Amino acid sequence: MGLRIGCHLSSSKGFLAMAQTAESIGANTFQFFTRNPRGGAAKEWQQEDVDAMLAFFREKDIGKPLAHAPYTLNACAKDSRVREFALETFADDLKRLQMIPDVMYNFHPGSHVGQGAETGVGLIADTLDQVLREEQTTTVLLETMAGKGSEIGRSFEELRSIIDRVDLSHKLGVCLDTCHVWDGGYDIVDHLDEVLIEFDRVIGLDRLCAIHLNDSMNVRGSHKDRHQKIGQGNIGLKAFEHIINHPSLRNFPFYLETPNELDGYQEEIHLLKELYRV
Repeated sequence: MGLRIGCHLSSSKGFLAMAQTAESIGANTFQFFTRNPRGGAAKEWQQEDVDAMLAFFREKDIGKPLAHAPYTLNACAKDSRVREFALETFADDLKRLQMIPDVMYNFHPGSHVGQGAETGVGLIADTLDQVLREEQTTTVLLETMAGKGSEIGRSFEELRSIIDRVDLSHKLGVCLDTCHVWDGGYDIVDHLDEVLIEFDRVIGLDRLCAIHLNDSMNVRGSHKDRHQKIGQGNIGLKAFEHIINHPSLRNFPFYLETPNELDGYQEEIHLLKELYRV
């Protein structure tokens, strides 16, 4: 199959347009926001557009996209109104994502805003218990976070503690973000094997479903979360070559969230495909 790689695309022109854009820049998957990432508005989805995208996938051998929740979704906020928005948004997104069978939905666990990690974990698990359904085909992914401020998910243990508290935990997976885990303190440059062993021990590699490929503007353990273009940050190109070819990772879909326009994404996709060993 080769390297399954894509980038984040705007959903403003619809699903088929995203798939066509992905194919035009050499991508064979992509990521999109389910709604305005900085707000709450959601554009109505048309089944005909979704069906056209799925047909295009089959024709061009493009993998199904990764849906991303808006940044405003904070399931463990101190403000009850913010938590209520998160619950409503989560439920609405999962309902609409049933239009795309077996898709994945990635979200940032949230920030506890001074309540403490234990309280934050409990609130996130409570939200998931209210929105997950046995009949859903969507897998919900918890994203590894950098630990900026009061972010939940700065360690594998925090993500595991959420999973352990959710009744339908078999509906959950994890998206590993390279910038986030690096900024969170995990040495994926010189000790990738050890990091993956730790991930497997704490969470389980069977929970890993997707990888965000991002270099970092910061040194390891900075807890700042500032993405950089591939090979231009503190993680470096050699590490990314190792990551995409690692036996435990090479068959996962990779999604670029680097500070790029389409031409920049196209260059990175071409570069990484050249580094991928078939």
